[in-house]
Amino acid sequence: MERPRAAPLARHCLRAVEAALGAVVATILAVLLAVVLSTVVLRYAFNTGVLGSEDLGIWLHVALIAFGAPLAVNSVLAMRLDVIAKRLPAQLQTAAAVVADIFTVLAGLILSFGGTEIMSMLGGISPTLGLPEWIRFGFLGIGGALILLVLVLQRLSEEKGLAVLAAVIVGVLFYLAATRVTFQVALPPSLVLGLIAAFGLLVAAPLPHAFLAAAYLAIAFGSTLPEPAIVSSTVTGMSKFLLLAIPFFLLAGGLLTASGVANHLVRFASSLVGHRRAGLAQTTLLTSVLFSGASGSSVANAAFGASTFQPELVKRGYPPPQAGAIIAATSVLDNVIPPSVAFLILAAATNLSVGSLLVGGFFAGGVMAVCLAVAIHLTVREQVPQPRASGLERRQSAIAAIPAFGLGVIVVVGIRMGIVTTTEAAALAAFYTLLLGLGARLRFGPLFATFRQAATEASAIGLLIGTAGPFAFLLAVDDVSGLISSLTTILGGSALAVLLLSNVILLAVGLVLDIGAAILLFGPILLPSAVAAGIDPIHFGVIVVVNLMIHGLTPPLGMLVFVVSGVTRVPATALFRAVIPYLVALLASLAIICAWALIV
Repeated sequence: MERPRAAPLARHCLRAVEAALGAVVATILAVLLAVVLSTVVLRYAFNTGVLGSEDLGIWLHVALIAFGAPLAVNSVLAMRLDVIAKRLPAQLQTAAAVVADIFTVLAGLILSFGGTEIMSMLGGISPTLGLPEWIRFGFLGIGGALILLVLVLQRLSEEKGLAVLAAVIVGVLFYLAATRVTFQVALPPSLVLGLIAAFGLLVAAPLPHAFLAAAYLAIAFGSTLPEPAIVSSTVTGMSKFLLLAIPFFLLAGGLLTASGVANHLVRFASSLVGHRRAGLAQTTLLTSVLFSGASGSSVANAAFGASTFQPELVKRGYPPPQAGAIIAATSVLDNVIPPSVAFLILAAATNLSVGSLLVGGFFAGGVMAVCLAVAIHLTVREQVPQPRASGLERRQSAIAAIPAFGLGVIVVVGIRMGIVTTTEAAALAAFYTLLLGLGARLRFGPLFATFRQAATEASAIGLLIGTAGPFAFLLAVDDVSGLISSLTTILGGSALAVLLLSNVILLAVGLVLDIGAAILLFGPILLPSAVAAGIDPIHFGVIVVVNLMIHGLTPPLGMLVFVVSGVTRVPATALFRAVIPYLVALLASLAIICAWALIV
């Protein structure tokens, strides 16, 4: 299996599979967009609708996740915590990579066979679509098989045939043993699941795969979730119409960048603050604020800022680590200032009002932006100041940026005034940016690449949301929320005690959990205690998101730092050091937002 001739063949097959899957997910996203847009048009233009359009959208979303998940296996979207694994000696790195692949093998087997078992058990026809209900679960079964295929092809292309063979064999043995062997332990199943998942993270297994494999292995330690229930819980977690807004917002942000409209935001921001002290850094910050109203994705903003601002910042005398740190820190705002993917995830997990959360995000984002502006002013002395823009230049840049501002108006006004649902607003935003792209003569190649990228990113987020479902279920069974309530009672049960305990918990879990996973798992757990203490649930939800978004800058995960590092080639360790002043500023903004929650 290790023969050199196998590697080129595997690479060729892998490229073919990934190209086919890319075409499939891009097509599904386009169809999904058409379905949601058609419901809006029919409702407002003809005062009618299509029966089953919402269910069709949900089924297509599950299919998008199933066929897009394999594309994330070999990318940064796999959400691997590889900082620790990379520091191991070479032999231990090889062993850790095999163990990480075992988690992926287990995840693929669980989705494949668990999905197949549900298909054989489940009867009935969807009353709105007229299709067998098992089809929705069958999508993930196919997705699991494709994950295994992509993993094997990737390792063969890297000439690691023996390693992947060992991972498959051990993975199959663990899969067979988990339901046949029982261990008596005093630990609750949710804690066992968390420990197994944590081990998976340490060896750099993809986070969704670690969750799924841990939920299955926990059966041997007394978990009440059998394999079909694990897959069913996963599908149920991703089968929410609200979650369709995520791929649409990601698509809108991608199209805004691909069409060049985002560059108008840069010029407008530069005309306003470029002449001030640290003008280019302040321009980076203001651009991030403006881009936040269109993108909703901090990762997208970090990649855009790293490619747009980093070279110019360095040219003007900024040390490369400091330039990258400013870009990473300002990118935090994208998931706080509306529209925000993080708020969508929180709303799906807690049933809080999306519109109210978005309004709260404006206030929180403003506080964070001011704190960052002060930190930049105090830490940067730009060597080459920019000339002050004339009144005419400001007006021209403002007019050119109007199309980008229109996107934020569609989203926020549409949702807040109840004209459209969150998902419909996101679809309108995506369609609007698509028109902007076509107006800018965006060719088919970049257009297709944008659809493919948005679909792949959305599938990675969707799989994470789904696989966090079994973990959340066991946390509820083990009454972790009750434990939190008991702790707050011991501390006095006051709003201050709840806020202090909640922030400490979130600051701790955010160090080792992906932001989305932390929101899904701990948002529903902490919210009841906050409400019982008299804290406004919307304000508390904003605090949860702000707290966890700060972890985009903290090791060992620090997703935003790693995105900037990947684009700029500045070592992540240097960026983590350089980002400290801006991290302190964001923590100060968190303290202000918490203090405001106590006052009001």
